[in-house]
Amino acid sequence: MRRHFSVMTTLCGALLIVSMAVPFSAFAGESVKFGAIDVQKVLNESEAGKKAKNDLEGLIKSKQVAIDEKGKTIEKLKTDLEKQVSVLSADARKSKEDELEKLIRDYQRLVQDSQAEIKKKEADLTESLLKEIKDLVEKTGEEGEYTLILERGMVLYSSKGIDITDAILKKYNESKAKSAK
Repeated sequence: MRRHFSVMTTLCGALLIVSMAVPFSAFAGESVKFGAIDVQKVLNESEAGKKAKNDLEGLIKSKQVAIDEKGKTIEKLKTDLEKQVSVLSADARKSKEDELEKLIRDYQRLVQDSQAEIKKKEADLTESLLKEIKDLVEKTGEEGEYTLILERGMVLYSSKGIDITDAILKKYNESKAKSAK
């Protein structure tokens, strides 16, 4: 119930802002043209989006390999320590336990650093793609004489006629192909 109220409040607020931003006199002599775009679809289906996703997956795999190797080293040392605990002197056992604790701390640091690096890379890639898409939407809006282009994820209903996602996706792929040449 609260969520429904929140969505309705947001929708009403958005409609109020749109109605205030576009004066009624603008409707009198000109045609009004609305568009909607599914930004997530462009991110997922564009060639640049697919490449960014593959780059990120490659980074994740390389980090996972390093983490797995460090984990195997820890497991080996643990196993060795358990086997030798009865024959080691107190000093030797303490030394092995200290070494194990250090490896565990290094492992935890590696996991945290890897997660932070992956998160930063993902944010950088997404930010770059979103900027390019936003610029293209603005250009398309001006060239297509749109009055308003909305992000489809926030629209509760729209006719299929205003959805320009596929046109933006095509233009975006074409622009990236031209810049790659």
